Order: sequence, then structure tokens, then C-alpha cells
Amino acid sequence: MNIVRVALDLPLPRLFDYLAPDSDESDIGRRVTVPFGKASRTGVIVALAAASEHPDGKLKSVTAILRDMPALPAEWLALCEFCARYYQTPLGEVTSFALPPMLRRGKLPRIRKPAADAAVAPAATVDALPPLLPAQRAAVESIAGIDGFHALLLHGVTGSGKTEVYLRAIDAVLARGGQALMLVPEIALTPQLEGRVAARFPGAHIVCANSGMADAARARGFIEALTGRAQIVLGTRLAVFMPMPRLQLIVVDEEHDASFKQQEGLRYSARDVAIWRAHQLNIPIVLGSATPSLETFHHATPRPAPPIPPSRVGDMSSPLRGSGALAGPDLGRPGGGTGRYQMLELPERAVAEAMPIVRIVDTRREKLQEGLSAALLAGLQQRLDRGEQSLVFLNRRGYAPVLACPPCGWISRCQRCAANLVLHLADGRLRCHHCGFETRVPRACPDCGNVDLLPFGRGTQRLETMLVERFPEARVLRIDRDSASTPKKWQALLATIHAGEADILVGTQMLAKGHDFPLLTLVGAVGADAALFAADFRAPERLFAQLMQVGGRSGRAALPGEVLIQTEYPDHPLYQALVDHDYVRFARTQLDERRIAGFPPFSFQAMLRAEARTMEQALDFLAAARSAAVVLAAGVTLYDPVPMRLQRLMTLERGQLLVESLSRPALQAFLAAWMEALYALKMPAGLRWHLDVDPLEF
Repeated sequence: MNIVRVALDLPLPRLFDYLAPDSDESDIGRRVTVPFGKASRTGVIVALAAASEHPDGKLKSVTAILRDMPALPAEWLALCEFCARYYQTPLGEVTSFALPPMLRRGKLPRIRKPAADAAVAPAATVDALPPLLPAQRAAVESIAGIDGFHALLLHGVTGSGKTEVYLRAIDAVLARGGQALMLVPEIALTPQLEGRVAARFPGAHIVCANSGMADAARARGFIEALTGRAQIVLGTRLAVFMPMPRLQLIVVDEEHDASFKQQEGLRYSARDVAIWRAHQLNIPIVLGSATPSLETFHHATPRPAPPIPPSRVGDMSSPLRGSGALAGPDLGRPGGGTGRYQMLELPERAVAEAMPIVRIVDTRREKLQEGLSAALLAGLQQRLDRGEQSLVFLNRRGYAPVLACPPCGWISRCQRCAANLVLHLADGRLRCHHCGFETRVPRACPDCGNVDLLPFGRGTQRLETMLVERFPEARVLRIDRDSASTPKKWQALLATIHAGEADILVGTQMLAKGHDFPLLTLVGAVGADAALFAADFRAPERLFAQLMQVGGRSGRAALPGEVLIQTEYPDHPLYQALVDHDYVRFARTQLDERRIAGFPPFSFQAMLRAEARTMEQALDFLAAARSAAVVLAAGVTLYDPVPMRLQRLMTLERGQLLVESLSRPALQAFLAAWMEALYALKMPAGLRWHLDVDPLEF
């Protein structure tokens, strides 16, 4: 009697055995429906077995093996097994997450009749290709010359034509009959990129994959990729799990973006998983960015030459003597990286003649008008006079971060989170940006009855209101997650900008990357200083990337661009590096600081988090988890349990416990053993916990 081992979507680190008399090796990778308790579940067959540790009489039979679509390939199962192993997540949860919702429910979409797809469109149907700059041509030739696995960092300034390099590399793959996978960080960028790729390859079958798609469309694209019909797959982080039998190239655009890290359920990094997948398949992967993550930049920086042995120079006081403070494969030496990736540089813009001029506006002794300096207001007026577009960047939506009553001290706090309710004056609501709770704006203070409630701080709505009053002749357009709440609204806003029907844009990070607006010549950045002193050691890296990316929206065509950054810290090295467009200087400074502090990429981290009805319950569980870990913690540092920075979310109190090691293998070995102990711990009702490997948020 054949036995199938099934991965089910359950928070249990095990597989489940079922009898399947008619099964054979061809059923590995197929979906299967099985009885579980009093219900029926759909899982994936991951192995066959001749015997089970459970008595045959206790085993149930499968309800049905679903043979209505090709089996998921061994490469796909191996990818899921890697994620389960590395991110310490049950395999059943990983396979369920990697499948589109319709397929994981055991259903199948209506399959469209396949058209006769051409491998590559003829050259008489594609417009003339844009000429390549020497650096672009060198990058294309380097990628074309790769045989086997190789990770390449395409480091190009904003507007340097990275997408054109991607398209040339994809063209070569299609010409060989292969498939290409391209990942982008935001759903909003997918339609724009799809249009550009479709225009370049009109005869190719292109599939998009993102969480905003309808279930049937997503499942249909998955099957088209699985069968090999789809030649190009474009998508957000979940697209890294698309099965592609002839995959020959992976591209990760804006690889530094935090959106590639999933923050719920399977907490994976799509960029890192993509690198592992490329290594597994022995194919090249291109990581592109104007502001690479420090981890990627570190891997793309060559190793420095080994130091001269102290015995030869007679200096026995050298810190590099013997094993030394900086010795070891993970710590490295100042100024050097690992050399694991190849760096491809695009130092020039492809269309514009020059990078935008970046100016720092010192606001320490200036009275601002609703947060805007005289220099920025003058710049906006100049662009209006010339018929050009401007962007005022403020990464805070809403009208004001908080509504307050000065006489009694009441402020608009969320009832469910340790956060303030944001004032959205346009629709008269107070809204929590963490849990979604909202309520009407009170007519008077709930505590003392004072009717003169005041908004403190400013968001994009307040800035929009001020600009409309200050420039009545201007067409002011606000772009944030409130105004672009649906893909249709977002596309309409972009069409308005491209048509030249907006003069001043007020936007958040939604406008920071991936957009070409030919008339946009001025970017003003306000409210950025807070990130300079945030508790998160990654905050400076994110701020630099954000400002460099949003500043790069200006002057991308024939008109010169200018960036004005308002700050009370004009001499800060981060801002000075922005003035010089010097990412490398900034990155090396940050890496040196992280090396001294022992932060990633010079160490490896995992975070155990717990949510409970009370903080005491959460911290008690974490303390018990720490005690269980002490005997396992060879080569690992365990920190004390502490409340999370946002300690209450949706009525649950949250704590965390950081684990750190100088060795990734040591950390992984510890986590595998620790997870067994964690599953055995007793916990109060309602407590939930999860492990986040390589956490980005604290």
C-alpha cells in the first residue's frame, strides 16, 4: 500500500502520512485533498514512503490526488524546502504561501486557449532600440558572457538606463528559448514595467504576478509559468515562487527596497531567495539599484589584500596581529568586502546631460511657512513661471500626525495600539496607520470640552492645502496611499502627471522610484531630519536611499534638475554625500560603523517575537524561551527580552528577543534546535509567537 507524505498548511513542523494506493513517483509535487479531523484540507505531496511510523490501521486514505495540472517540479519543492529550513517555517505553510489562493484551495482557473506565441518578436515590429552608452554596453556584454551562476550588482545612478540593460539581457534569454523572471518592489510599478516590456517584446507571452491580482488571473499566470508558456514573468516579491522550467535569468530591480521582505507569515526576503534560486539553477542574477543595500554593496566590494604579517614589519602592537580584533571571515577588514558579487557600474544618465544639482537649505534660523523654506517656495514659483513641474516630498500622509488639546494635554491616541491617530482632515477622520482603526474628528476635547483642538506636525494633506492657498494658479496634485488607494486611481494620477496637467506634486515614497516625468525639474524634501537619530541602525541607510531616489526624479530628460533638502543639520555627512551624489562614500562610512558595532552584514540576526494580552505574558514567554536556548547557544549571543518599539498593536502587547551570531551556519544550527524547544513550551491562551530570520524592523 503506497503512502504519500503531504505538506499541509498547519503551524506544525512535520509532514502527514496518508494511504494512496494508486499513487506513483509522478505524483510527487501534485496537490492532494485529504481528510484532517472533521474537515478536508488541500496540501502538496512532497514524497512517497513504503512505511509509516504510524500503524497502517491508523492511516487515513487521501480523498483525491489532483492531476488536473502538471505536478510542481522538484526545483520548486527544493525552493520551498530551503525557505522552510532557513526561515524556520513549517514546510506546509511555505508551500501553501507559494501557491496562488485558488490553487491552494484545490480549484483550477478556466484556462485560456493558448495562442501561437513567437519566441521573440521580429526586429520590422519593434521600434528602433535606443543607443547604449559605453557603460551600458559593457554591462550588457558582461551579463551575456556569464555561464552558470553569478550574482551581478548593476549599480547605476538614477536615470542611467538600468531597465534598458535588463531588457537587452532578457532579449538574449528569449533568443535562446529560455524564460526570464523580473522582480520589482511595488505593485504600482508592475503595470508601468509591463507596458515597457510588452512594447519591447510584442510577440512574447508575459505574465504578471502580484497580490493585487484577481485569484483566477494569478492562478492562470502560475500555470502558464509552470507549463513554460510564459516567457517573461514580472512581479513583486511573491513572484520569486513562480515555477519556470526554462528559467535562465533573474533580475531584481531596486534590490535595496524593504518591500522585498515579507513582514507577516513566511517572513522571507525575495531578493535573498532569488539569489539562492539562481545558485540552485546555476544561472545569473542581476541586482539593480542606484542605492544598493549595504549587504549587497559589501558583497560586491572586492576583498582587500591580506595585511603584511606583523613579524615582517616588527609592529607587535598592531590590532591585526595574530587572530586580532578584526580577524575572521565574517568581520572582514576596513575598506573591503567579500567579493562574492560582480559590480557593474553605470555612472552617467542615459538621457539627461547631468545629474540634478543638490542644495542643502539650512532651516535653523529661518521661519518656515507651513514647513516650507523661502528657497523652496521661490523654486516652486520659478517652475510655475516656466511651465515645469515640481515635487514636494514628505513621507507622512494625512493632515497632521496628531490632534491635541493644549489646555489639558489630551492627544488623539489609538485605542488599540501604542500609537497616535493621524488627522485626516479631508474626510473628517482620525485614523491609525498601524491597525486601521478610525473615528470621527471630535468637535471638542473628550477630556475637558475645549473646542480649540490643534493639529501638530504636518502631513501631505496639510502641505497640499498650504500650497493651494500659496499658489492659487497652480494645479496641485497629492499622491499618497489615500489618493492612490486603488490601481485605477494610481494609474489615473500618473496619466495626469504625464499629460502635464499637474504643476506641483505633493507625494510620499510612492513617487520615489521607477518614474520618469520629463517636465519635473525640482524636488523639495522636507521633514527628513527625524530619521538621522532613529533607534534603528538601518534608518540612515533608508533615508539616504529615499532622498537619492526621490531626488533622482528631477531632470531626467532635456531640462536640468534641482533638489532642495531642508534640514537643521546641514553639515551632516549623509547630506553632504547626497550633495556630491556619492553613494560609495556614504556606504563605506556606514559599513565601517557597522563593522565596529558588529551589526549586519558583519553579524547575523534572528528575532523571536511574542504577542499576548499583557506585556507580562509576552515577556515571561520570551524569558522561558531564552532559558531553553542557553544550553544550545554555542557561538550565539542571546539578548534580554524587551518590549517592541510599537509595544501594543491591535490590542496585543508585543515583546521581542534578539539572537545574534558572527556565523550564519552557527546561527542556523542554533535556530533549528531552538525551534524544537519552542514548540514544546507551554504558553497562555491567546499568546502568539514567531521567528523572524534576518529581521529588517525592530
